[in-house]
Amino acid sequence: MKILLLPALSLALGSCAMMYAPMTYTLAKQPAGGALNSSGTVTVKRDGMTVMTSAMVSGLAPNTYYVGHYHMQGTPNTDPCSSGGAPIMSSKVVGMTDAMGMLSMSGSASASDVMNATYFNIHTASDAAGTPADAGVTCTSVKM
Repeated sequence: MKILLLPALSLALGSCAMMYAPMTYTLAKQPAGGALNSSGTVTVKRDGMTVMTSAMVSGLAPNTYYVGHYHMQGTPNTDPCSSGGAPIMSSKVVGMTDAMGMLSMSGSASASDVMNATYFNIHTASDAAGTPADAGVTCTSVKM
């Protein structure tokens, strides 16, 4: 009897962690004067508690630190990437481009922290800690 109850309990608890289909967004030039020749994607994978974010971008400055994070909507009824919304610093990911200007970075954040995010942007960073050095070089709107 106990053997039958344990698998059923495991199945019931496992179904509580709802999985969502991964979403891939195309990065575009940041309206505030971003990188001219960059292109890339941001992939968002979400379960009930965590959001995993991966970004791949080419055409950036070589051997340079970059920081990406989600933002809240700023000015209402404005394109999210132009809205000037507040950053969600708990979603910060930092990476360094290779000698060819290719950036690959990933990280995770609590789903509750980024639930209302409307865009993800990447800034040039002034240091390895990911201190933003500009208004952003590339951006994409997101829907959580």
